[in-house]
Amino acid sequence: MKILIYGINFSPELTGTGKYTGEMAAWMSLHGHEIRVITAPAYYPEWKIHGNYSKYWYTKGSIDNVFIYRCPLYVPSTLTTVKRLVHLFSFAVTSFIPLLKQYRWRPDYILCVAPTLFCVPGLKLLSKITKSKSILHIQDYEVDAMIGLGMANKSFFTKLAVKFEHWCLHSVNNVSTISHSMVKKAIEKGVSSEKVIFFPNWSEVERFQNIDKKSITKIKDILSLPEGYKIILYSGNIGDKQGLESVIEVADQVQENNFLFLIVGHGGGKARLESLVSHKNLKNVIFKPLQSYDLLPALLKIADCHLVIQRKGAADSVLPSKLTNILAVGGNAVITADKTSELGQLCIEYPGIATLVEPESIDALLKGILSALDMPHENEIAKLYALNFLNKDLIIDRFLQEISL
Repeated sequence: MKILIYGINFSPELTGTGKYTGEMAAWMSLHGHEIRVITAPAYYPEWKIHGNYSKYWYTKGSIDNVFIYRCPLYVPSTLTTVKRLVHLFSFAVTSFIPLLKQYRWRPDYILCVAPTLFCVPGLKLLSKITKSKSILHIQDYEVDAMIGLGMANKSFFTKLAVKFEHWCLHSVNNVSTISHSMVKKAIEKGVSSEKVIFFPNWSEVERFQNIDKKSITKIKDILSLPEGYKIILYSGNIGDKQGLESVIEVADQVQENNFLFLIVGHGGGKARLESLVSHKNLKNVIFKPLQSYDLLPALLKIADCHLVIQRKGAADSVLPSKLTNILAVGGNAVITADKTSELGQLCIEYPGIATLVEPESIDALLKGILSALDMPHENEIAKLYALNFLNKDLIIDRFLQEISL
């Protein structure tokens, strides 16, 4: 099959949507499909163009036999609702002509990964010209997340955004998304159940369940971690929807304990957190940059407790990508989510897979951490779930079968 993947995030980004889109493209190419990608220069989660890329020029290249067109875009140094929208829209504009030029290649399928929905009009036009099948893959319900996090009120703008989202969802041949609750949400938004495909994020389970001691020693040396501490790890994007200030407040309460809060990552909220830690003069919180994907299994393995933190409202529309690898490595995760959310239902359906606590509650988060630290270091329930439901080969192969029906 000839598959065109169209989305703002891609390899070599180490977290979030770009990680999964890159892995998907590489897997498809390895299994005999002809893959092209239209994307942006790598910038996430630092919100800064990575060193080998340009935000001003179009470039071409390849990774894992995947041909890649990279289009310039606006990347704000500070995030606001307006700047985020300009950022997303800028990619839709700069990528429009390279997208339409693919009519000569005539892909069989065009897979648009959201965010951003601004790319859907271009997707729809190219699909019509080439008679390609169009699929909108939703990693994040942008409009719902914006409203849930209070970035917009019930204004004319919000109503317009909801109407645009409705048009996008109904303009494609299929809508795929990463969790059962997000599938349900698509149906609630009026998409026919026959058009919706469950396409969850995955883990390279074998890599995360077979970790050698040399890798563990190496990551400890790189991070210069002191001995004798219980490591409480947050690894990933540090942004608004996480609400990691609550983690700092918990760290402030347990300074006398042998707990070390290790925050690994980048994002728009990192400077604010570092300032808060400095203001409180906390010695039990350390920040480190994102580590390479090769070292990720060892990084997750050394943690005694993993934090999957989100604000209220975010967990209903976003399934954190970091959780798949935490489960695969057998980590003990503390998840902040409502019981009715996808994460909440996961914890209820598989008792012991993780510790579920109320979002934005410092007391609940502290109790959850203490509970997770009392569990055996390897969570066998989590490992078994990953083995049965998070296998990359099975997930992507099943998706390709469904879109070809």
